[in-house]
Amino acid sequence: MNADARYDPVALTQTLLRMNTVNQDGRGNEEACSRHLAELVSAAGFECRLADFGERRTSLVARIGRRTARPALAFTGHVDTVPLGASPWSRDPFGGEIADGRLYGRGASDMKSGVAAFVTAALELAAMLREGPGVVLIITAGEESGCEGALHVVRQPELLPLLDGIGALVVAEPTGNRPLAAHKGALWLRAAAKGVTAHGSMPERGDNAIYKLAPALLQLRDYDFGLPPHPLMGKPTLNVGLIAGGLNINSVPDAASFTIDIRSVAGQDHAAILNELAALLGPEIALETLIDMASVHTDPRDPWMRRVTELATPGEEPGSVAYFTDAAILRPALGNPPTVILGPGEAHMAHQTDEYCLVERIAQAKEFYRRIIVDWMR
Repeated sequence: MNADARYDPVALTQTLLRMNTVNQDGRGNEEACSRHLAELVSAAGFECRLADFGERRTSLVARIGRRTARPALAFTGHVDTVPLGASPWSRDPFGGEIADGRLYGRGASDMKSGVAAFVTAALELAAMLREGPGVVLIITAGEESGCEGALHVVRQPELLPLLDGIGALVVAEPTGNRPLAAHKGALWLRAAAKGVTAHGSMPERGDNAIYKLAPALLQLRDYDFGLPPHPLMGKPTLNVGLIAGGLNINSVPDAASFTIDIRSVAGQDHAAILNELAALLGPEIALETLIDMASVHTDPRDPWMRRVTELATPGEEPGSVAYFTDAAILRPALGNPPTVILGPGEAHMAHQTDEYCLVERIAQAKEFYRRIIVDWMR
């Protein structure tokens, strides 16, 4: 590999896209991707640690720089992707094909382009980084299924020295290269009811669990959290996404459930939300927590946030996004540093058939990351 190719974020994105890292049904395959990135950055002088939380489920933490009183700058991104979906793709989802200024592939926007951009920026500046407070790269597996990789990383004692002393965090999720200062939290619940089974021709002998769910569903249809819109995040939301009940048509179902997807805003307490819903739905409905991740919010007036905005999009105010990121797990573990979400992907292309990222945004993101790193080192 020649020197120029090492620093080419588009070429690295293509390499990562050609690795199938689909995360589905608790199984994934991020190991080859994380090991490839580890080889690249270790050759440039980064200290690397790979962290496995399952078979072929590998995250990477890498650090370069001197340990001084000045904190390091951290970047994070995930290399797992969602499944391809049922609709056929017009491009090879693992081909890394470029056409009409678009780079196609599963993970092109969400978010291998962001990972490639910050890795190549760090590689290009490695000589400078060795002499300063440095940079930490946190590249995770298992983000799409609830930030499993990030949770595993922050719980490993051997990784704590690499994660110590971080002063700010850049999350390279898709934002179209617009700096964002916040994302909503995620509280996912399963609501379940129990009944008694019986023959479908004699329903009076049973207790239909589905009927117990129906009033609860209607209670949630127009549920209002009773909060004014957050200045950045807007209003919290609630959605019922999945209903399950019964085993066959001619039996009274003795179990039924549905899932609740709540996206919270800064200031909301998830325990209080859970208690409120339990009281609303009543004793016949049992609530189980599936995912509990707080929102992420940095004051747009924070000096570093203002500086990042000035470096990337002068004159604009940072916004917010509804999806969650690994920052929900990493930020508290790192001491709650100011956090910006900034990446080259198109948010509307995440999880879509024929997912793509605009090629020009990938190079632009690398340049933004270079500016942020150089500014931090100064």
